[in-house]
Amino acid sequence: GQNQVMNEDGILYGGLIIVALVVAVYIIIWFRERGSKTVTPAQQDKQVLQLKLQAYERLVILAERISLPSLLTRVAAGDLPVRQYQALLTQQLKHEYEYNLSQQIYVSDASWQAVGNLKDQNIYIINNLGASLPAEAKGTDLARMIMELLQADPQASLHPVVLQALNFE
Repeated sequence: GQNQVMNEDGILYGGLIIVALVVAVYIIIWFRERGSKTVTPAQQDKQVLQLKLQAYERLVILAERISLPSLLTRVAAGDLPVRQYQALLTQQLKHEYEYNLSQQIYVSDASWQAVGNLKDQNIYIINNLGASLPAEAKGTDLARMIMELLQADPQASLHPVVLQALNFE
């Protein structure tokens, strides 16, 4: 009986040793491959530039997605009461912005701040116009008010300014 326990323990320890050796071999191979792949400063600059360009592309898409006309097109009011539609619109804006938070490490502070200002301004417009409507109003009333505001005063939105800033960068 005791001999069998020792055999099982021996097999267990032998198995652990084999696993440890396999892991060690993989680690050695990984470090050798990593060391052999030296990146020149020019290649590194090109990679960084590519990441920055991709980040700016994502921010342009984000700015388009959180523009009020685009948002109203994607998030239909249907038969929702105004307060629910207002909450849905602001939730969608915040979700879009949060989904792209990581892009701020690749772009200038001014560009990231511009996109944040656009988000904040749009939430402000939605909430102020929504609060001006009676509680029994429909989401379609809010959507109509937002579109009327943008048509009456195209400069009420930072969207064109943010797009120009991102394109300039």
